[in-house]
Amino acid sequence: MARKETSESSSGRLAQIVQTYKMTRQADSKIGLVLAAVGLVTFGVILALGFLIDHPIYATILGVLVGLMATAVVFGRRAERAAFGQLEGKPGAAAAVLQNVRGWTVTPAVAMNKSQDVVHRAVGKAGIVLVGEGNPNRVKGLLAAEKKKVARVVFDVPVHDYIVGDDEGQLPLKKIRTTLLRLPRSLSGPKTTEVNDRLRALGDLMSNMPIPKGPMPKGMRMPRGR
Repeated sequence: MARKETSESSSGRLAQIVQTYKMTRQADSKIGLVLAAVGLVTFGVILALGFLIDHPIYATILGVLVGLMATAVVFGRRAERAAFGQLEGKPGAAAAVLQNVRGWTVTPAVAMNKSQDVVHRAVGKAGIVLVGEGNPNRVKGLLAAEKKKVARVVFDVPVHDYIVGDDEGQLPLKKIRTTLLRLPRSLSGPKTTEVNDRLRALGDLMSNMPIPKGPMPKGMRMPRGR
């Protein structure tokens, strides 16, 4: 039974890697050549060193392992770049990224206006994070209003707010994950659950918020770079 579960898990992971590769190739047509070059060059360098120190057999084994590792690192970074490239500019892109950050409970579209500016909420051991997408001037108002709503139901909990964008003072889409993971932890597990339960009473606009779908390379457990 355990062997069957392991086989199914491996098949699922392989299928996800294949799906991510196809997605990456759509945005990066040279991905296959790049990965092959990285693997072969890495293997060739280590094999050459093996001949120099008169240990070609050990160098061959090591070269294969290091070559595969180097290929996985490069693939992970280019797949991540392609995924973010497909999400850029789409409504709900920040929510799609937030939902792939471990340890956070995400509620998309807790606030939205007629111009489709939107605020998403994430709750974790670092507190509450509000992430706004859209016109910065309008989003600031949405964030301020949402912080007031949050303050009515939770107390002594850190609230961090960000506006997604590439301008100064904004949070680039590709840095959302690392930013959340670097926030100082201030809540225990039970306290985090309590905060989530209280915030659910505020409701959300999830049904009105289309979240971009598609493979996110983070689920592949590949080296994350950055």
